[in-house]
Amino acid sequence: MSDASYRDAIFSTPLDRVANFSFDEQVVACFPDMIRRSVPGYGQILGMLGLIAERHLRFGAHVYDLGCSLGAVSLALAGRLPPEAFTLTGVDLSPTMVARARETLSEECPDHRIDIIEGDIRHIDYRPAGMIVLNFTLQFLPPEDRRAVIEHLYNALEPGGVLVLSEKIVLPDEQENAWLVERYHDFKRANGYSDMEISQKRTALENVLVPDTLEAHHDRLRTAGFTRVNTWFQYLNFASMVAFKDA
Repeated sequence: MSDASYRDAIFSTPLDRVANFSFDEQVVACFPDMIRRSVPGYGQILGMLGLIAERHLRFGAHVYDLGCSLGAVSLALAGRLPPEAFTLTGVDLSPTMVARARETLSEECPDHRIDIIEGDIRHIDYRPAGMIVLNFTLQFLPPEDRRAVIEHLYNALEPGGVLVLSEKIVLPDEQENAWLVERYHDFKRANGYSDMEISQKRTALENVLVPDTLEAHHDRLRTAGFTRVNTWFQYLNFASMVAFKDA
């Protein structure tokens, strides 16, 4: 996957008008570099998914990766679990992402039963699943649609199933949130992004990526029916939660 990817320089030149961010061919081409330099802790989250699956996924159960991008979750699970341990469906709205993910997974883990489909996660007919992963996906849906999606996923999970939800978050206290955002910008500067790139990317994501507070996520998960909800990881304003459906 890395051989066919490039350094993220999308916002490295001044733009008269910054268009809304979208997962187009330009983004797909540099996506591995973009997410590595833009999402604190992304590698650690991926690394834990296989361990969570080893501990909580029923052998032979189905897994969904919603907003699968280039198939990183599939690769993480395939790296820890044998082909007969699970089946997986990855869903993404970007046809370019889907094509690249299919190519990568057919090369990297051909013996695993992984299907990548193009679709809107709000309108999928889900089969019973032992594990569902949303890695930085819910935040791109309209806020008014998020509760229904979580409820739908809760209903799709088998008893004892697990949902992993990773999201960019916002703090309820304005001053504390501003401090965290500035440290996040420091993180991006340390990874080679200029102030202009940071500013133009932030403009492009405005009203496209709308983060929730951790409290809002926990409330939504509990309202859907999850009785155990834990924030197991946080790095700056990025967090990952795990929610369990009662057996």
